Amino acid sequence: MIPGAGQPNMQQLLQQAQKMQQDLAAAQEELARTEIEGQAGGGLVKATVTGAGELRGLVIDPKAVDPEDTETLADLVVAAVQAANENAQQIQQQKLGPLAQGLGGVPGLPF
Repeated sequence: MIPGAGQPNMQQLLQQAQKMQQDLAAAQEELARTEIEGQAGGGLVKATVTGAGELRGLVIDPKAVDPEDTETLADLVVAAVQAANENAQQIQQQKLGPLAQGLGGVPGLPF
């Protein structure tokens, strides 16, 4: 019987895990720089967030501004920001999902 036969090479597994961690970190950095838009009210309010969820911009069409009804404007702003964050989460899943899943199967790593 050969000692260690059928056992994965631990050094190789650790190298693969380290490469996957580096790929994941690079993808997270790219997402933090990526800007994603969301809108509400048929485009009357547009919000721009980063892939990390940081609000970077807000555009409000003058047609959305009614001094007698600021509550609707506030709702449109919230909806636009939520839409932008949902779009950012979808992009996160597309970019990070496969990388994070790959790391989940390596014993001894905190993922």
